[in-house]
Amino acid sequence: MNFLDMRWDIVWNYREFFINGIWVTIILTVCGYIGGIILGVLLGLGKTSKRKWIYLPCKLYVDLFRGTPMLVQILIIHLALIPAVFGQSFGFIFSGITALVLNSAAYNAEIIRAGIESIDKGQMEAARSLGLTHGQAMRKIILPQAIRRMIPPLGNEFIALLKDSSLVTVIAANDILYAAKVVAGAYQRFWEPYLVAAVLYLILTYLVTKLVAFVERRFSISYNPRKKREGRT
Repeated sequence: MNFLDMRWDIVWNYREFFINGIWVTIILTVCGYIGGIILGVLLGLGKTSKRKWIYLPCKLYVDLFRGTPMLVQILIIHLALIPAVFGQSFGFIFSGITALVLNSAAYNAEIIRAGIESIDKGQMEAARSLGLTHGQAMRKIILPQAIRRMIPPLGNEFIALLKDSSLVTVIAANDILYAAKVVAGAYQRFWEPYLVAAVLYLILTYLVTKLVAFVERRFSISYNPRKKREGRT
């Protein structure tokens, strides 16, 4: 394939598909990640519990979703689970976000569990000895310190989820990859549309990487009094 012979005009002709695909990809990723964080916090706290009736279901959930391919999860949720529960399908957006939330929650739960358990146990004991309940100690002492350690792996999970969102195209989601498939099918040319799709994912990933680095710096300053004072001078 001679790169000088590439026809970028065919991609331009379908630019609206790619623009719409970018928005769909962003919506799927952001909604899936926010939901995954919320559910992941509950699961992560559950995995730190000493009560087996809380710990075991959380562990089973995490093992199930981390141990099976996301593609299979998407198909089961879209074609079997949602129709069985609601009696009908609600489209690729609902199914896609549901699948991404459930999958992301399992990975976020492990990140949150590891972050909490990385804090010295003596801090919890000291907080309890001062009269704080377990919940108060977790909220005021443990979690603020653990969050700093969670940011890099949570950022990596965000990036992974952004790329994995392309799998939702199997249920006819009109995301970036779907736009590339439309162009490839219309012209029977594969270099141009898939290269453009790869570049678009690369740009989105780069932006997320910069956002994570910014958040990490902000948390580092906010939890470091010396850096905070130096920043004001």
